[in-house]
Amino acid sequence: MQTNEQCIVIGIAGGSGSGKSTFCSNLAEALSQLNVKTIEMDDYFKKVKPKVDAPYNKAQYDDYDHPNSVEIDKLNVDLIQFISSKKFDVIIIEGLMVLHFDEIRDKLNLKLFVECPSDERLVRRLKRDRDLFTFDEITSKYLDLVRHRHNEFIEPTKWHADFIINGSNPTQTSLDAVCKWILN
Repeated sequence: MQTNEQCIVIGIAGGSGSGKSTFCSNLAEALSQLNVKTIEMDDYFKKVKPKVDAPYNKAQYDDYDHPNSVEIDKLNVDLIQFISSKKFDVIIIEGLMVLHFDEIRDKLNLKLFVECPSDERLVRRLKRDRDLFTFDEITSKYLDLVRHRHNEFIEPTKWHADFIINGSNPTQTSLDAVCKWILN
């Protein structure tokens, strides 16, 4: 492992529908010989989200894509506890804004950003959410708010990443490279 008997903390960020969760699952599976803890940032959304008027049509939405929607203090405390518990070889934290918050980013040994074109991310959202929302609801929210918030809060964080993963065509090579970094 990369550090001396210390837990390795990996952050995986990227836009909605970029492939973060899939890469996280594949990485955890590839590291099954280690004690791996995965944390989904989605579990730290506030119960009451901030409301926002969409910049283009002024429709009001729960704003999942703003940093204020995350219980960052709770996430930070939990992450510190997981690290200090010494129970885990690797902790993987995955979510839209993993690389946005200094207090989280500073704890990461490896920072990954999963890149995927916006049209592909929209199609993935349509497939993923089709049982929960109508086509019009999914596309309206995406076009009215999600793409705006992505450009405002998510996309700029890729400059903090150590590696950018191709979310459109994730290859075994990218997974192998990350595993090799962890295991060496």
